[in-house]
Amino acid sequence: MEKKLMLPDQDPLISYTHSLRSRYNETDRMGYVYHGRYLEYFEVARTEFIRKTGIPYVGLEDAGIMLPVINAEIRYRKPVRYDELIKITVHIYSWPDVRFVTYYEIHTEGTDPHVLGKVELCFMSAQNRRPVKAPLNFINEFKRYVQEHA
Repeated sequence: MEKKLMLPDQDPLISYTHSLRSRYNETDRMGYVYHGRYLEYFEVARTEFIRKTGIPYVGLEDAGIMLPVINAEIRYRKPVRYDELIKITVHIYSWPDVRFVTYYEIHTEGTDPHVLGKVELCFMSAQNRRPVKAPLNFINEFKRYVQEHA
């Protein structure tokens, strides 16, 4: 029930999973991943997902588009410990427009989610720092990726 409070009650357009191992410098004295690190994990998975679509962040930046975070929500369910292999799944439920809304689940092997999250980003002009619609090439590559991988 708690999971449904964070993730939409529908199938995502696309999901992407990135794996990594929690490192010693990411843990607190209890041996748990520090709570602030989960936003970094979300960013790593989101960046790799965008790279897979064919338009990496650097390509957006080179085109004068920034993608700042405008809202982030995290629900902590149970800690991830040092040296655990984690899977960060990014779910996309709606097509990017001015906003790009991403949802996350962090799992270790064979467990219910440790952490759930939602991050909203905004396409923004680097020149005037105002919101803009997602670039057409980003939308086209995103749609192509969804059609090929959904």
